[in-house]
Amino acid sequence: MKPIALGWIDYDHSAAPDWDAAQVQRLARRLGYRLVWPERPDLLPLVDQVRNAEADAVILPAPDHVGALELDGLMHVADVETACPRLSFARWPVLGGAL
Repeated sequence: MKPIALGWIDYDHSAAPDWDAAQVQRLARRLGYRLVWPERPDLLPLVDQVRNAEADAVILPAPDHVGALELDGLMHVADVETACPRLSFARWPVLGGAL
C-alpha cells in the first residue's frame, strides 16, 4: 500500500487552480504517494486535516500556499513537498529518541 499525501491548494494564492492541482498530482505520482484531497473546504486547521487523513506528507503547488507558522505545524506531523520550486521539508524529528 502506498503512503498517503494530502494535496493542498490555497485558492486565495492560486491564479490557476487546475494547473496547480495537476502539478500536485504529478508530484505525488512521481514520489509514490496515494494522493487525497480535503473532501470539502473544512473549518479545521490544515494540520488537523493532515492528522485526520493519516497523511505522511502534504503536497503543495508552491511554498506560499501555507504561512511560515502553518509550515512549522505541518512539519511536526508530516513531510511537506512543493512542486514549484521543487522543495522538500522533512518532518521534525521526535525529541527524546536516539539519534
